[in-house]
Amino acid sequence: MWIVFSLLAALSAAVVVTLSKVGIKNVEPSVAFAVQSVLIIIVAWGVVAWQGHLPTVAGIEARTWGFLVAAGIITCVSSLLSFQALKLGQASQTSSFDKISLVFSILLAVVFLKEKVTWQLLLGAALMAGGAILIAFSKPEAS
Repeated sequence: MWIVFSLLAALSAAVVVTLSKVGIKNVEPSVAFAVQSVLIIIVAWGVVAWQGHLPTVAGIEARTWGFLVAAGIITCVSSLLSFQALKLGQASQTSSFDKISLVFSILLAVVFLKEKVTWQLLLGAALMAGGAILIAFSKPEAS
């Protein structure tokens, strides 16, 4: 099932990039991100409440809070940077270059999570990074 959820997440991310590119046409990227963030908060907490998980929030350990807060802050920084890139560049180029995060994710997973490296993982990451770089630096056709 993780593959289904991953593919749906990828499709959702593609739709977000497309809608955001149109949405930031006449708006500053930070304002557009702030609007989306409010909706994210409402939907996320709505899902937690709907699933009946609100009581579990009180049981989250301090160390886990630290990781979640740090990840939340970095998510905000990442999104703000992505919105700025999207405002300045084409959606296909900025979103493909953003996917180089895969290489960073693999490196961090190996170093900090002690995940194993295989030749398939390295080859796949190299191909994805190469494709992302190729797309990011391609010359857009004049319209």
